Amino acid sequence: MLALPIIAGAFLTGPCRAQEYPRSAEYAAVQHSLAQGWNTWDVYNVTEQVLLPEGFAVRIGLEQESSLNSAAMMPDLCIGGLGNNGADVFAGPHTWNGSYCEARVTWKQHIFLLQSAHHGEDVVMLATPLESGTALAPTLVVTAGILWQRPGSASMDGGHIRLKGEHRATNIFVTGRSVPPEALPVSGPYLAATFDGPVGISTGRERTIGEIRSIIEREKPGARSVRDSIQSVMGWDTIYDPSASRVISPVSRMWSIGWGGYVLFDWDTFFASSLAATGDRELAYANTIEVLNEETSDGFVPNYARPGGWKSFDRSEPPVGAVTVMGLYGQFHDTWFVRDTFDPLMRWNRWWDRRRNLGGYLVLGSDPDARKNPDDPSAGTLQGAKYESGLDNSPMYDDAPFDKATGRIHIADVGLMGLYVADCNALADMAAVLGRHAEEAELRARSLAYTAKLQTLWDEKAGIFLNRNLDTGESLTRLSPNNFYPMLARAATPAQALRMVKEHLLNPAEFWGYWVIPSIARNDPAFKDQNYWRG
Repeated sequence: MLALPIIAGAFLTGPCRAQEYPRSAEYAAVQHSLAQGWNTWDVYNVTEQVLLPEGFAVRIGLEQESSLNSAAMMPDLCIGGLGNNGADVFAGPHTWNGSYCEARVTWKQHIFLLQSAHHGEDVVMLATPLESGTALAPTLVVTAGILWQRPGSASMDGGHIRLKGEHRATNIFVTGRSVPPEALPVSGPYLAATFDGPVGISTGRERTIGEIRSIIEREKPGARSVRDSIQSVMGWDTIYDPSASRVISPVSRMWSIGWGGYVLFDWDTFFASSLAATGDRELAYANTIEVLNEETSDGFVPNYARPGGWKSFDRSEPPVGAVTVMGLYGQFHDTWFVRDTFDPLMRWNRWWDRRRNLGGYLVLGSDPDARKNPDDPSAGTLQGAKYESGLDNSPMYDDAPFDKATGRIHIADVGLMGLYVADCNALADMAAVLGRHAEEAELRARSLAYTAKLQTLWDEKAGIFLNRNLDTGESLTRLSPNNFYPMLARAATPAQALRMVKEHLLNPAEFWGYWVIPSIARNDPAFKDQNYWRG
C-alpha cells in the first residue's frame, strides 16, 4: 500500500495528494458503523450536532442583546480557546457514540450549559443559562444546514426548520419564546428564542422542555471513573474527516483546526487506539489503520499528517504500532486486523533498520534530502531530529551531537532501541499469527541483533541503560523514562531490571529531580527550584 510515484511537476509545485487506500471488507464495515448518527463530528464547533451519513448540522449560537453598542454574535467554538473571540468551553462528559454530550460555555458576560442526548434516531439539546451580566437577556440562535457538500436542502417550514437529504429528512424544533426575525449574521434558516430560561431543541418532532430534560437525564452517565474520563476525552476528540470519509481521533480538536481540519501524529494516534480500546473496539481499529494509511512512499509512518497530503517526509516517531496491534489482538482476537496492519508495519520496521542504523545502533534523524513541506522549517535540522523522538523539547537531547550532512543525532538511543526491539518482537508475533514464517524469522533475528547492541549500553556503575555519544564514546547520564524501555522489550536481564527499579524507579528524589522537574522547568521558570520539589 505504498503511495504512487510523484511526477516531477507535482514534486516541485505541490503536495502528494492523499492516497486512497483500499479497505478490506472488514474495515469498510468498521468505518460504516462508526460514521452513523448524531455526534460532535464537526471539528470546528463543539456546540454543533451533526448527523452522519447525511451531514445534517444543528448549531447553537448566542446573540448578545444591547440597547447601545455592545451587540455581538458568538463565534464558532472549540475546546482550548483557539479562534473563540474570548469564549471558553469547559468540556464535560461525552460518550463514545455521542449519546450524551455536555459542555459549559462562557462568552462575554454569559455562562450557559449545553447538553445533548440521543432518542432513537433523533437528537435533543438543552441549553440552560447559568449566569448573565447584561441588562437584556441574550438570544439563543439555532441554525441548520448540510455540511461537506452533501446533497440536500435546509429551509423554513412554518415554525420549524426542515432538513432534507437524498434518503432522509428531519425537522428541527425549538422551545421557548420566539423572537421576531432579525438581521442576524448567520446564513441559512434559523430559529431564535429569548434566552432567559432553559431552551430545548429537538429533531423529528416537537418536544417540551420536560420531555427533553427526561431524555437528557436518562442518557447522562452516572458515577465517574477513570474509564469514563477516557471516554469523555476520546469522545470530544473524535471527528469525521470528509476528505477521506473516515472517523478518526486526532491529537486534539484545537490542533486539528490550526492544521486545516485534522492532524494525525504518529505515536499519539496509536496511543489513542489503546485508549479507545477501553470502550470502543471499532474506534481503536480505525485510529490504528488510518495512521498507517498515512505511510510515506519511503515506507514509514510520518511524524505528522494533515489535509492535502502534507506530512513529515523527513522524519517518523517511535515505533509503537506493532505493540499496539498485538495489544488489541490480545483483547479482541480479530485476525483480519492483524492482516490489514502487518504490511505497513513491516515496511516501517525495515525503514528504521535501513535509515536510522549507525554502527549497529539506532539514532534519531531528520532527512535533509527528503521532500520538504514549505511551511515546515525543521526538516533536516537538529530540531527535526528531536521531533522524531516524539518528546519534542525533552532535555534528553539538549546539546546533542548532530551531523547536518546526514541529519542524524549521533547518540545511540536507549529508548528508541528499546521500543524498536519491542516492535520487532510484536511484529514477529503478528507474522506467526498470519503464518508468514520468512518475515517472522527475519524479525526474530533483527530483535536479537539490536538486543545485543542494547546490552552494550548497560552501565554497571549507574545501574541503568545509558545513551551514548557515538562521536566520543561517552555515556550520557541524563535520565528519563526512556532509559527503562529495554524492560518493555524484555531486552534487560532480570537482574538488570530489578536493579533499575530498586535504584531508580523507587527513588523519589531522582524521580522528581531528573524526570519531572526538568520537563516542568523548561516550560515554567517558576518551577526551576529542584531542591524545593525534592523536599
